[in-house]
Amino acid sequence: PEQTAAIVLEAIQQAGVRAVIASGWGGLAASDVPETVHLIEGAPHEWLFPRMSAVVHHGGAGTTAAGLRAGVPTVIVPFKSDQPFWGKRVWQLGVGTEPIPRRTLTAEALAAALRATQTDSDMREKAAAMGEAIRAEDGISSAVRVIGAALGS
Repeated sequence: PEQTAAIVLEAIQQAGVRAVIASGWGGLAASDVPETVHLIEGAPHEWLFPRMSAVVHHGGAGTTAAGLRAGVPTVIVPFKSDQPFWGKRVWQLGVGTEPIPRRTLTAEALAAALRATQTDSDMREKAAAMGEAIRAEDGISSAVRVIGAALGS
């Protein structure tokens, strides 16, 4: 965690962006970060992500869904299970950067990805459109219809 935190902080500086970091990052304290970084213990993704210009995370299904729903570009740094799949899918859809596996994560690669989320207008437009489409879905009604049809109701 300490190594990851150091990489992330260096990438933020190289990219020239501000960041909000959840405090799970290996013992970081407010005194350890520059003024451009705000540490939080946690916040609901559905509240926080729409307020960000991009999100960077591990690529779990729930976090990926929250990022897509927010309509902002995503950078995924996968390290296990289904995370590489979601990272690749986000990239294929054009709503985020190519995933950066944790084992190959460098400050330079993350900084480049952060810059891309800010400057790639096509990525930003696709992410916004996907977020709008997801927010317009009525998933519960759709699920009720599908289940009802399957049960013959």
